[in-house]
Amino acid sequence: MYKNKKMKTTIFLLLLLSAFLFAGCHKKQVGAEEDNAVVKEEEPQEEKETYKFGFSCIAKENPYYVTLADSIREALTEEGHTVIGINKDTNLDPDLQIQQIQEMIDEGIDAIFLAPVDWQAITPALEALKKADVKIINIDTQVAEMDYVDAYIGSDNKSAGVQCGENLVQRFPDGGKIAILECPSMNSINERISGFEETIAGKGFEVVAREDVAGDLTQAREASKKILAEHPDITAIMCGNDQIAVGACVAANEAANKTVSIYGVDGSPEIKKELEKNNTQVVATAAQSPIKMGKEAVKIALNILNGESFERETYLETYLITKDNVEMYGSDGWQ
Repeated sequence: MYKNKKMKTTIFLLLLLSAFLFAGCHKKQVGAEEDNAVVKEEEPQEEKETYKFGFSCIAKENPYYVTLADSIREALTEEGHTVIGINKDTNLDPDLQIQQIQEMIDEGIDAIFLAPVDWQAITPALEALKKADVKIINIDTQVAEMDYVDAYIGSDNKSAGVQCGENLVQRFPDGGKIAILECPSMNSINERISGFEETIAGKGFEVVAREDVAGDLTQAREASKKILAEHPDITAIMCGNDQIAVGACVAANEAANKTVSIYGVDGSPEIKKELEKNNTQVVATAAQSPIKMGKEAVKIALNILNGESFERETYLETYLITKDNVEMYGSDGWQ
């Protein structure tokens, strides 16, 4: 009797425990929210507006402008924009540059990157661009009529000339005879020469020759041959850019003049290769970066077109490359 009663009690407790266990379990129902993932519809992404840009520079034969153009093109195409005019060559002809710019206006450009062949003669093109409501991003060398320009970006060209002048004064504390190869139609070169002359003024140097070589290697070579023939004891030749410096270096080698010191501005791979040699007449180049300039110019241009804030004038730092530090920068490309 006692045994049956104990068994009944045990069965009752087991049934009671099972009831509690089943009560604690929650059986999911088919179609419940947790069984059916809610697929959220993606909001349509707003399409980014794209633009058509023009590009016009001083001379495509100058490797500096080739690199600058490539930097701009790469930065633009990565963002889905297009650029025209990069393969056009002005051949240092301001009238041809104006004609090419009008062709780009006719093709419907939104903005243009412009380095003028002649900083004064370019004005008719600036007027046409403004009339067509094309934004003007003036690069590398300023135009004379800056009121037409939406933004300017270039190197600190005066500082580049100062750096060359300081190096010359340090190397020749007693002064000497100087020749200057310039290009009055290019304001960037004007500023370099101005910075150079101001730095050497009153330091015992005499400018015995100066020639307008239009920023061209061949003209620089011919002018240098004449100068070296007339002044074989010349101390240094200050060149407005590295292309001019290459021409001067070729002339010095042809004249077997191993003592003249040649200065350039750009920091081109060709001049850096010269600086690596033991017997070169090139002693320094004030370097700038066409790669950085191109990227910065694109940022500014897009900010203008997108109605965002931007700096109207931007000046990039220059620095002197000599035999002593050329290894830091390498000669296989632009910095």
